[in-house]
Amino acid sequence: MTEPACPQKKPYVLELVTGDYWWCACGQSKNQPFCDGSHKGGPFMPVKFTVAQAEKKFMCGCKHTKTPPFCDGTHKSL
Repeated sequence: MTEPACPQKKPYVLELVTGDYWWCACGQSKNQPFCDGSHKGGPFMPVKFTVAQAEKKFMCGCKHTKTPPFCDGTHKSL
């Protein structure tokens, strides 16, 4: 697989609490937008990010963002 799977062509809008998270970059996770280990053996690695305070985040759902793990609107051109 040279391109990630595209689970959805819109962001995941989530209220996240303080802590560390791992965003799925391969698109295969059953726990989107977070990693569940489905990437193992493939070319994609999850992206770790930290939330410093509870807030709403727009997480990329198409897996083609130029600003992982956050949505940059790339899904509109797929």
